[in-house]
Amino acid sequence: MASKVALCVCTSVLVFACSPYNQESDDSLAKQSHMQTPKNLMSNTPSRNETRSKQMKHHALGHGKPVIYQVFTRLFGNTMTTNKPWGTIEENGVGKFADFTDEALQGIKALGTSYVWYTGVPHHAVVNDYSVIGISADDPDVVKGRAGSPYAVKDYYNVNPDLALDPMHRLAEFEALIARTHANDLKVIIDIVPNHVARKYASLSLPEGQTNFGSKDDVTRTYARDNNFYYVPGETFSVPESTKYKPLGGQAHPLSDGKFDENPAKWTGNGSRLAQPNINDWYETVKVNYGVRPDGSYDFPRLPEEYRTLDTSAHHAFWQNKVLPDSWYKFEAIAHYWLKKGVNGFRFDMAEMVPVEFWSFLNASIKQKYPETLLLAEVYNPSLYRDHIQLGKMDYLYDKVGFYDDLKNVMQGQGDISKVLNSQAAVADISANMLHFLENHDEQRIASPEFTGSAEKGKPAWVVSALISDSPSMLYFGQDVGEDGNEDAGFGKPSRTSIFDYVGVPAHQRWMNGGKFDGGALSDAEKALRQFYIDVTNISARHAAMFGEYTPLHSLNLSVVSAYSERQLAFVRHTDSKALVVMSNFATNAVEFDLRLPIDLIAQWGVSSGNYALKDVISGDVYMLNVAENYNSVTIPVRLDALGSVILELDIAAAVSASNTVNQLTSRVVGQ
Repeated sequence: MASKVALCVCTSVLVFACSPYNQESDDSLAKQSHMQTPKNLMSNTPSRNETRSKQMKHHALGHGKPVIYQVFTRLFGNTMTTNKPWGTIEENGVGKFADFTDEALQGIKALGTSYVWYTGVPHHAVVNDYSVIGISADDPDVVKGRAGSPYAVKDYYNVNPDLALDPMHRLAEFEALIARTHANDLKVIIDIVPNHVARKYASLSLPEGQTNFGSKDDVTRTYARDNNFYYVPGETFSVPESTKYKPLGGQAHPLSDGKFDENPAKWTGNGSRLAQPNINDWYETVKVNYGVRPDGSYDFPRLPEEYRTLDTSAHHAFWQNKVLPDSWYKFEAIAHYWLKKGVNGFRFDMAEMVPVEFWSFLNASIKQKYPETLLLAEVYNPSLYRDHIQLGKMDYLYDKVGFYDDLKNVMQGQGDISKVLNSQAAVADISANMLHFLENHDEQRIASPEFTGSAEKGKPAWVVSALISDSPSMLYFGQDVGEDGNEDAGFGKPSRTSIFDYVGVPAHQRWMNGGKFDGGALSDAEKALRQFYIDVTNISARHAAMFGEYTPLHSLNLSVVSAYSERQLAFVRHTDSKALVVMSNFATNAVEFDLRLPIDLIAQWGVSSGNYALKDVISGDVYMLNVAENYNSVTIPVRLDALGSVILELDIAAAVSASNTVNQLTSRVVGQ
């Protein structure tokens, strides 16, 4: 009789909290953008001003994690669809700062975004002629693509003239974009590329007291501490030779003659010391000298090991009254220049190619004046992760070598989930510092045949990537509508959206819908995909469990006989009051099984035996958590669609309250 009472009471209590969003903050957004609003909005989200236990105080839309939206600025607003290989700016078109309208920014924000990384903003080498406004011509022999690489910066104190309606006033147009981005409750990130600059670096916009890189170098020496570059004395630079590659695809250009005037030759950006680098080297750039001698020894003070545990104030104090290489001070001035203009963070390109002591110096300097600045570094060597976080004082690093690479293998059907979890465990102590992503400008598009051939295969991976840890999340523009990167743009080949050419981005252009940014030209499947990304990423951005504890369920469920396999992944994220039970299916067939949860986890929560309703915060479907008598088992019967996921929310406090009610009723029944 007692067990029946317990079952009856518990099944009548729906223990879920609807969904993890804030209605008020999204109402204006919903009025502006079709298919933009997260489903199942809830009214009891904690204020964004409440303390988040592990968060580094970076901007998030709700009670969850920062979400970065990377946009390739030159491509975002381009509406032209010609896509001629090696096409000119007139033939293929180009996006502008002005294309980031309020409607566009609200569409970006709908994805849970709190930071927009405007990629390719600093003035880099371009082939387009801007001599009429005093910009020197760039030689196609040392420019990759017709539009140029954003990582061959020519002037750190100004912006790419291609991006302005009026190139003469390009900086003012970017300043207006910063202000417009802030007005939409978004923060701004731009690139700084510390390891190398364009071969023809020449700033036209130097602030008072600053000098151009290399302008005071002693070019008779391979190395000197205060030289900005390394040299090959007595040798002239020669353009790389190739039987397959021709600048501009072989199209005629007055400067395209296989020659570039550089005497003496400088070391190339990737470290080549040859006067004639290889065609596969970063030959369009030259390496910056940070006081690392050619033999690899350091010409600056080393940072003591105990500084791993000290804050940025201590790091800043350490570097005072020390004589440091000139390049350190040049990049410090550059960073502060952009921060003063309202930029909120930097993505540091190839950070591991620069001494970690420099990062201590620079990042400590930044944090003294702008403590909320977001500092994101591209580091690919896992053995250097902790150095760059603890000594270099980075906020976040790419979690590529390990988590992303292993997850990609699973998406391609070539790897086991267990390997992904091993990679996750390997960075558990620094998980809050590891940025998760599935696409960026360096990686293949999920929908490209070279990756998975289907945007749908990215869906379970995005649920895992965005929700498995306290790592912030990053989306690449067009990912949310299944862009496949299929264009042969010239220098840039299919599978990756080109960062070197003028090109349109078809699926993204359908979302743009001629500048309405309402998704009106998307197919039904593309609209559904975007809604999926909106829903999942907003959980990442808004739900308090994102900074709670992580309990893996994978090994437990592999240990019992069921349909659960290395093609499924399940875990729990939980605080004292809320839990999310997350399950994703990487298989292309549906599966049914009873998901098992650890008995000690349920006991830790204080939930008694009984049945508790859980609601999928995406679909609204209800599932049952079955806690057997005496905690003999804890299961959730579940069916996962092919490539499907469920995200079930449990209101722990309500469940405990229901348990207490059951216990009281049981006691009364027994007493009778």
